[in-house]
Amino acid sequence: MTAEGVVGDGFVLAPEVEDARMHSVHQLHVLGSEPEERFARITRMARQVFGVPMAAVSLVDRDCQWFKQNDGLDLAGTVPREQTICRATIARTYMNVDEPALIIEDAREEPDFRDLPAIRAEGGVRFYAGYPLFGPGGHAVGTFCIYDTKPRSLDSRQLETFRELAGWVQRELEQLDEMSRATEVQSHLLPRPLGELPGYTVCAMCIPAFAVGGDFYDHYGSERGVIFTVADVMGKGLGAAILTASVRSALRAASQAIDELGHGADLADAVNAVSAQLSDDLASTETFVTLFHARLDTATGAVRYVDAGHGFAVIVRKNGVVEPLSSEGLPLGVLPEEKWVSHDVMLEDGDTLAIASDGVLDLVGDGMDVRPVLKFVAEHPDPVDLCQQARLLAEAGAALDDVTVVAIQRKPLN
Repeated sequence: MTAEGVVGDGFVLAPEVEDARMHSVHQLHVLGSEPEERFARITRMARQVFGVPMAAVSLVDRDCQWFKQNDGLDLAGTVPREQTICRATIARTYMNVDEPALIIEDAREEPDFRDLPAIRAEGGVRFYAGYPLFGPGGHAVGTFCIYDTKPRSLDSRQLETFRELAGWVQRELEQLDEMSRATEVQSHLLPRPLGELPGYTVCAMCIPAFAVGGDFYDHYGSERGVIFTVADVMGKGLGAAILTASVRSALRAASQAIDELGHGADLADAVNAVSAQLSDDLASTETFVTLFHARLDTATGAVRYVDAGHGFAVIVRKNGVVEPLSSEGLPLGVLPEEKWVSHDVMLEDGDTLAIASDGVLDLVGDGMDVRPVLKFVAEHPDPVDLCQQARLLAEAGAALDDVTVVAIQRKPLN
């Protein structure tokens, strides 16, 4: 067989081809991740359908083969690449072959493979069937394989079933790629740090429970100070993330338009405008959005805010007293005709305004009683410390919901 980009023994890729292939592997952000049931479901089915003792989903790194799912193989997680048959399955994708599947009925009879440790061992691999998996850019990144300790073959019907199972693995892998890209995009939609804000300390964080989430925070300059937003779109995952981007964009545009109108316009006008704009979308998707939207006058410490069913925003006074802020409005999307009004509160020197999503209630307490969270915030009034402690709690256990915290402290005068 001739190959474009394959050199040496026929299983070694040219450096430029290997570099492009490895870029594709790394774009998946899968190497080193935990096994997942959706891949285990396929390997279990493969073992049952074909009556084989072993099946696996793997990625082929530059120097080793790494198993995303290992069913029946007595392996620690990786195998040196030069000791695998899968390197040949990968190389075949760069050759002029009509059938991408590599079927070896008895590996002991194959000079290229019979001396590999897994094959020459007593009771080792005899039968091998491998199908290439592809990553971004169309490069082969790994394999779906079945193994047996006895020589055997696949008839035409079995080969077609093997292709279909490999296609199932491929679709799951593509979903991983799509989710990793969605995660990257969503992380870039979070605002850059405000930087130095004279007279204030600000810290913000957002940790999705899954790859992408329905929480977001935002902050940006205004002619009358700084605008802060924390919102939570009902649900999790990609659907909530799509709506999150819509809410964020609409609220930014409405707030900036209201700001340009000057002191005759109220902050609540922006929330009401966004509700009207997104009413049909929220109704058709049967979802709602809780929202805390505020403007801080940095010169005076005055805060004007709208709470649309968000429910957790407090001021920790300098003396340690925690004052929950009024939350009278419904979430966006519950009643199309709902209107929101703004409220005012003052940040004095040493006071902290803390806004959190309901995921924090799950981290601190039972998710229903807010008292543990009030105590937690009172114990960590410094914004940087509050975010750090919330992050540690989220990382210590699997968060059931997205965790978002924004905290603003007015510094005491020297």
